[in-house]
Amino acid sequence: MDEPVESVEILLVEDNPDDAELTRRALEKHHFINRVTWVKDGAEALSYLYGSDTFPDRPDRPPRLILLDFKLPKLDGIEVLRRIKADESLKHIPVVMLTSSSEEKDLVEAYRLGVNSYIVKPVEFEEFVKTVSGIGFYWVLTNRVPEC
Repeated sequence: MDEPVESVEILLVEDNPDDAELTRRALEKHHFINRVTWVKDGAEALSYLYGSDTFPDRPDRPPRLILLDFKLPKLDGIEVLRRIKADESLKHIPVVMLTSSSEEKDLVEAYRLGVNSYIVKPVEFEEFVKTVSGIGFYWVLTNRVPEC
């Protein structure tokens, strides 16, 4: 049975509070999700995904989508991606790298490790909102992932 849209969860891994707020607003503007969890670094992302006591309100199910920044404190986005895609219980979760890095080597490494999409953050506000909304519509409403 498909999960109702209302219970969809997105894990947003972003160290920049302004970018995190813009991303959350863009996703919430379209009313297709009611839960976005924001963590500020790679270590927090893994703690969340593995059910650490730091996140007592964490749902039992993994998120439907992970929006992952490339350059993060403590553990960078590449290391977080590497661990997610190496873990049988997590590797089915779509990971979209949403980053300011347009370096070819970063793009190549992310795809080598199994990222599902690599998007360079648009600078213009309206383009940013349009891009993030499109990510949400596709990865949460259109894309299908196996039940785990």
